[in-house]
Amino acid sequence: MRRYGLSDGQWERIKDLLPGREGHVGGTAADNRLFIEAVLYRYRAGIPWRDLPARFGGWKNVHRRLRRWCEGGVIKRIFRHLAADHDNEYMMIDSTIVRAHQHSAGARKKGVRIRPPGGPVAD
Repeated sequence: MRRYGLSDGQWERIKDLLPGREGHVGGTAADNRLFIEAVLYRYRAGIPWRDLPARFGGWKNVHRRLRRWCEGGVIKRIFRHLAADHDNEYMMIDSTIVRAHQHSAGARKKGVRIRPPGGPVAD
């Protein structure tokens, strides 16, 4: 298994939920697994779409396909299916367990002073 890739077990659990599978109405996609791994790679590595490695194909095509799947509810269906599996509970994050640094919440920083208008100007 490649880094950021799907294990065979994970793929087996979601492959029947994806459009383009064998026997599904419409075209058959031979690269559904590669597409899912491209999306996972992009989000897990935190890279821009343009930096997606060439082994996943053109970044515009991957982005377009993801957008279509999001609009069609495919991604939502996959997440609901995976969330129903109690083994994946540790992967779910909500705001009750996420902590932010105080400065990200707008707290005042120590040592920073704002000069009143009309104060002395540095030369």
